[in-house]
Amino acid sequence: MKLLEKVTLGKQTLKNAMAMAPMTRSRANSKGVVSDLTVLYYTQRASAGLLLTEAINISEQALGSPLTPSLYNQEQIDAWKKVTKSVHDHGGVIYAQLWHTGRVGHSVDRNGKLPVAPSAIGIKGQQHFTSQGMKDYETPQELTLLEIKQIVKDYGQAAKNAIEAGFDGVELHSAFGYLPNQFLSESANLRTDEYGGSVENRNRFVLEVMHELVTAIGSDKVGIKLSPTVYYNNIENSSDPEAQFKPLIQALNTLPLSYIHLMNGMLPLDNHPNYPKNAVETFGSISKHLVIANAGFNKETGEAELEKGIAKIIAYGSLFLANPDLPRRFESNAEFNQLDHTTMYGGGEQGYTDYPQLKD
Repeated sequence: MKLLEKVTLGKQTLKNAMAMAPMTRSRANSKGVVSDLTVLYYTQRASAGLLLTEAINISEQALGSPLTPSLYNQEQIDAWKKVTKSVHDHGGVIYAQLWHTGRVGHSVDRNGKLPVAPSAIGIKGQQHFTSQGMKDYETPQELTLLEIKQIVKDYGQAAKNAIEAGFDGVELHSAFGYLPNQFLSESANLRTDEYGGSVENRNRFVLEVMHELVTAIGSDKVGIKLSPTVYYNNIENSSDPEAQFKPLIQALNTLPLSYIHLMNGMLPLDNHPNYPKNAVETFGSISKHLVIANAGFNKETGEAELEKGIAKIIAYGSLFLANPDLPRRFESNAEFNQLDHTTMYGGGEQGYTDYPQLKD
């Protein structure tokens, strides 16, 4: 079974071709510090070839949701050191997913400060989860050029912090409508300067960040997550995603990255006839980097995806959340634990570290 075969990722050999996908769990404290419960959570899942952490805030400005972890001060770094040491002690490889939420946030959890974005365009038709309950989105503050340059530097510093914390590498979260995705989007980015307008300009921020990450921590330690056909959080990636994302991926091909992580469409595409039906095939086929495929795979479809030859690793989200020993269950054809949707975000060990594992 290809899913259980070793894979080379950068300078490392992974024990299998299965990654645990990044999943927000909201178990950090109010200061963005993870606990010993988080150490256990990732250690339980260290049988994955690659662990990708939940999204981690790169700065105080980056924060969008309460109780999400951060990586910009020493207390936060030291807490993550416990996670990475335990994962490594159990033979695992772990990357930190770096996160700036942009407009996907609310001032009640940002010390009264409005969220920031490429343009002053708020999210409509949905609400945001805050520490004070669900609230309508606010109109974000448009970033100045100086602020954009500072955020690029913040990403670089967060990458250095991740390496100090013991992570094997970092992944830029450039999907699901967060800040990098907002720069890529025609609907969220109406800038008329060097960061808006043309495809080249809308791609500029992501490429500058990726250059910064590679410069900060070196080659074969940086990946990127893209969702070219996911329109969550009011994102219209482009009237023609291929015209937008193919040049981006071709530019990424010139960087010494460890992988590109592609999301297939998770929402109906009936109203988006110009969106390719299979993002992994459309965009992964032009990548010179190892491709991680994500979104809705099970054992059979994951194996079939690897057989196609484009993706080399399959990322699993909810299956890994509910089944800490997922590779073993695949190998033995065991039954799966069922996901408890009510305990996915926030809380303690229930629905976090108490999912049963197979007995020896």
